Amino acid sequence: MIKAEIPNALTLCNLLCGAVAIYFISSGMAATASVLLLAAAGFDFLDGFAARLLGVSGAMGKELDSLADVISFGLAPAFLAIYLAGAFSETPEWTNFLPLIMAAAAAYRLAKFNLDERQTYGFIGMPTPANALFWLSFPLMAEASPAFPWLGELFLQFTSSALAIAAVALVASWLMISELPLIALKFENYGWASNKARYTLIFGSVLLFIALRFYALPIIVILYILISIVDRSLKQKHGIHRRN
Repeated sequence: MIKAEIPNALTLCNLLCGAVAIYFISSGMAATASVLLLAAAGFDFLDGFAARLLGVSGAMGKELDSLADVISFGLAPAFLAIYLAGAFSETPEWTNFLPLIMAAAAAYRLAKFNLDERQTYGFIGMPTPANALFWLSFPLMAEASPAFPWLGELFLQFTSSALAIAAVALVASWLMISELPLIALKFENYGWASNKARYTLIFGSVLLFIALRFYALPIIVILYILISIVDRSLKQKHGIHRRN
């Protein structure tokens, strides 16, 4: 049935965007690759939306989605990170290739997600699109004028250090496979009381992007993690126990 294949076609568009992004990274066109990864994220949202709208969700789509996400949000961001670290230079150091561990971590995280029944309204470990969003932001920053010079200088220092990139890539890998509970933008209801963290993240992200443009993207990912940690801590403090 054609209707059942529409979400799968969108998922494959996600995968193709990730694959072509890797080609552009290897060709030195990292900003173009970042735009393709943003497109992949859009297709990742649309395939799930289409599956729910058409009532055709199934095991095939779930598995295909994970395979696409490994490419677009695991392998492609890893290539972006090693590109930033200088692994495509004439004399790369072995440390330049450490970010590739993110591809393995993403694959492990996605396999775990498919089997983990706890992740209905939240995540256990950082979702792979958040990892991709962090890394794709840096080539886009290079193409844009900084909103605040000090912020541009801070990110420039980060991307000019292969060791700093490797260290952050290892932290990102750990976050993806960790047991750290993180919020998801899935709503059981739209009331403020039960969705404070979600609304804070949404409104904070919009304001940051308006103020900082692409420079806001890595900050938004960090904000997402911090809000999730605070939200979980407050719920534990007040004795609120609920499913993820």
